[in-house]
Amino acid sequence: MTDRLSDRNPQVAPQTLIDEMVPPASFDGVSFDTYIPDPQHPSQAQAVATCRDFVARAAKVRAGKRNLLGRKQTTNGIGVYLDGGFGVGKTHLLTSVYNAMPEPKSFATFVELTHVVGALGFSKAVDELGDRSVLCIDEFELDDPGDTMLVSRMLSELTARGVSIAATSNTLPGQLGEGRFAAQDFLREIRKLGSLFETIRVDGPDYRHRDLPPAPAPTSDEELREIAESTPGATLDDFDALCEHLGKLHPSKYKQLVAGVTLVCLSDVHAADNQSVALRLVVLADRLYDAGIPVVVSGGKLDEIFTDEMLAGGYRKKYLRATSRLLALSRFADSSDS
Repeated sequence: MTDRLSDRNPQVAPQTLIDEMVPPASFDGVSFDTYIPDPQHPSQAQAVATCRDFVARAAKVRAGKRNLLGRKQTTNGIGVYLDGGFGVGKTHLLTSVYNAMPEPKSFATFVELTHVVGALGFSKAVDELGDRSVLCIDEFELDDPGDTMLVSRMLSELTARGVSIAATSNTLPGQLGEGRFAAQDFLREIRKLGSLFETIRVDGPDYRHRDLPPAPAPTSDEELREIAESTPGATLDDFDALCEHLGKLHPSKYKQLVAGVTLVCLSDVHAADNQSVALRLVVLADRLYDAGIPVVVSGGKLDEIFTDEMLAGGYRKKYLRATSRLLALSRFADSSDS
């Protein structure tokens, strides 16, 4: 019988969340040299140069200064912020920064970082990360006032301890939170966050869809079952059952939920019923993409999971990113079968 994700209930120790703050395996071996800038978009080459300079300056911060007695003095960390659309290589550049910096160092998505704080507590999380040469934050986002205050305070404390911060996002620092809560009420905190970073724009088309055909059409339920049963390590879930199960798990467990899975098969896919379900699917899509796990579905198309109403709201960029990644994973599955 094929395994189901909805039968899994992974347990994750808080310290494990710290230990797992590394780039996704799909980015193993990347560097500035392996990033190929698109000559039609000069900002990409400029972003590489800026990130190289950031590494050089952050390394000097890490080394620290010496006072007249020869004692090391803590220097505030510096920040760089890569803003751009989906699939222009921001995570590649962020991972290149991580790989070029000395240990200890940490890498996490914004959501994973908030999970670490929730699991360890604020003070413990700051202490754990306070000795890092760099903290790399992928997909920086602020979805509510609590996150705004939390991240602002955390990054301020970390940079004061000499931790440099590198981040990526699809939203400029001054616009974080727009459309999701009353940003004007927290403008001071948002501006404080923005002041930590040197912002670099990275332009270009989404490489995941560059010269590629449309996403594969959904399979029949019978074919989906046959694919799952013939693929070692595959899982097969009813879409609604999986969505219900995701609601019972803290999102920090989604990485372990899909650990060891080679293929995710979902039957009777349709548009998410509400925003809460949709946001959980976003986190799941990120974990699947990080692990490079292909996705095959029956029912609806993967680009129809998020409704027009959702795409018109404050989480638009998050939903578009998830759609982009799910389509890439569905193409990967389709090419593996051919």
